[in-house]
Amino acid sequence: MDQETTQSRPIALIGSDDLAALSSVVGEKGVISGADAEPLLEEWRGRWHGKPSIVLAPGSVEEVAQIVKICAAKKIPVTPQGGNTGLVGGQIPERGEVLISLRRLNRVRAVDPLDNTMVVDAGVTLSAAQQAAADVGRLFPLSIGSEGSCQIGGIISTNAGGVNVLRYGNTRDLILGLEVVTPQGDIWHGLKRLRKDNTGYDLKHLFIGGEGTLGIVTGASVRLFPQPAEKVTSLVGVSGPQAALSLLAHAQGASGGAVSSFELMGRPLIELCVKNIAGVRDPLDEPHPWYVLMELSSGEKGHLTGLVESLLGKAVEDGLVTDGIVAGSLAQADALWHMRHAASESMKAEGAQAKFDVSVPISSVPGFLATAETKVNAVCRGARIIAFGHMGDGNVHYDILQPTDMSAENFRARQSAIEDVVYDTIGSFDGSISAEHGVGVARRDDVAHRKSPVEMTMMRAVKKALDPDGIMNPDKLLSDLSPRP
Repeated sequence: MDQETTQSRPIALIGSDDLAALSSVVGEKGVISGADAEPLLEEWRGRWHGKPSIVLAPGSVEEVAQIVKICAAKKIPVTPQGGNTGLVGGQIPERGEVLISLRRLNRVRAVDPLDNTMVVDAGVTLSAAQQAAADVGRLFPLSIGSEGSCQIGGIISTNAGGVNVLRYGNTRDLILGLEVVTPQGDIWHGLKRLRKDNTGYDLKHLFIGGEGTLGIVTGASVRLFPQPAEKVTSLVGVSGPQAALSLLAHAQGASGGAVSSFELMGRPLIELCVKNIAGVRDPLDEPHPWYVLMELSSGEKGHLTGLVESLLGKAVEDGLVTDGIVAGSLAQADALWHMRHAASESMKAEGAQAKFDVSVPISSVPGFLATAETKVNAVCRGARIIAFGHMGDGNVHYDILQPTDMSAENFRARQSAIEDVVYDTIGSFDGSISAEHGVGVARRDDVAHRKSPVEMTMMRAVKKALDPDGIMNPDKLLSDLSPRP
């Protein structure tokens, strides 16, 4: 292939002998090409299109290591990929990298209900991991909208969050140990199942959220929890984010910490779901400016429904809740969650968009939403603001759609100004410009601009120490460490 260039350094040339050597590692069934490769080369929203030199699906950890060892010797860059559900482009090879799909590494290696641990390959889907835990009466609590297709390795590499962070923490809190192929092609066997190991640097945390820039996660030991005996889901209308914040404090106090999910949704999102998602109905009799989808869980069966009804009744008396429903069946609860998980899908047909995944202190969510709305409308009058997300942990998905009377081209011309005011607002609340989706390509330059020089120096030092030739997922997360030819 011809040498390509980007805003950073050019990548190495990959010759026919290199391609032959890489293909021989995985055999015919491990080389993906043509129509079979197409789904791996395009990001879900169509923003990035892959241009790999070859697509490989190794069938073992040893094959991953052999591939990386060959690439390391020639300084050939690689991009690891899980389920290709990421939203910031971190999984897409843009300049001829070797794309390594982990989808064939899909074994559940061990489940131990006494230890409350599970060891899985990186290519196991989240839903398969959840089911493996459930089969022995345990809970793997991570839950996100793409759980049917996203994979454990990708989840770890982006430090995904989801709807249960409030009670169980994000991915980082659920990982006990990792197995990783290093940039030199060595295998780090770090699959410990210990809760305590105070023997130096906790190396696994370098790879959790590292987006494949420091090594390739091939396996993980994860924490499990007792399976709840009862879960109760409710959806209520509230006057605004401040009322939702007060409801969260009330529900946590009244339930003794049994709140596992607390999702905030603005009315515009509900309307888009009703409009664009088949089978979704307006959940309450009257429209409300904001909604809260709340789930409580308990190890004791039979008392949770009454507790929820009681705490919501008190919330109505106190003016925190204006109307609501408590799901009377699993099907009704699933319908409510389907609406929440369909949020991104509901916006796909609405034209040009500026999408943000941000976090602020929980108490600052109402202030952030109010301030950001004022500033966004100042640079793009009529912008449709779709705000929703995990209020219980301060993570807001803040999406801005083009006004109905504005062309996509004119909206995109304002996008840079929109990003500036949103990011400035986040900074004023001491928040983060990426809460759970990662950095990838989409936020790479923004992170470099907005993190302190001290932070960036430390991050670059870690990258240089572990991946001195810069072959691991170049131009993702950090922009100035791509390999030289």
